[in-house]
Amino acid sequence: MTVQAGQFISLEGIEGAGKSTLAQSLALTLRARGITVELTREPGGTPLAERLRALLLERGDESIDGHAETLMMFAARAIHLTNRVRPALLRGHWVICDRFTDATRAYQGGGRGVCDQLIEQLAAAVHADLWPHRTLLLDLPVALGAERARARRAHPDRIEQEAGAFFERVRAIYQRIALAEPQRVRLLDATAGAEQVLAQALQALADLLPAIHDKP
Repeated sequence: MTVQAGQFISLEGIEGAGKSTLAQSLALTLRARGITVELTREPGGTPLAERLRALLLERGDESIDGHAETLMMFAARAIHLTNRVRPALLRGHWVICDRFTDATRAYQGGGRGVCDQLIEQLAAAVHADLWPHRTLLLDLPVALGAERARARRAHPDRIEQEAGAFFERVRAIYQRIALAEPQRVRLLDATAGAEQVLAQALQALADLLPAIHDKP
């Protein structure tokens, strides 16, 4: 039997795209195939990184501008990678992560207008040697995402409460990333039902499966 190689999979998309639902169903499907899967998220994924997440998302009295937000995202990311993601990959596990640096590019870069160069410099400093092996981008219209998000959560967090124009900018950057990196980033139609989205995700990951799963 060959040694299982770890695969790093990120899920991206605007609010209401269904990332959490896909993460759970994808993990169940892969585990049924004998793959060890760890589910995590950003910002967050470790106790300390989750504390940074709470600070980032709470609707407090003090404002957090785009640059502070970006620096906090990368601080949480560095902690998460060191203490959770890299060790899991070294153990040969698959890591399915709800958001990664593409989210920073889209939300802080596209949404907040933070300079692309700063984001890329921080990415290079924190994880130049590690990018997701595959990124699944769940794409849907902003209005539909907002409708789903409202149905899911009565009290939006600091970022979820942004206006539609903000999320249009975010979605545009996500789509630009997908066009620029088609080998890594696969676009999924998130307007479809959960089963159809899972089928799309499995198809997008099909070329990675033989490397980590022995067939009878």
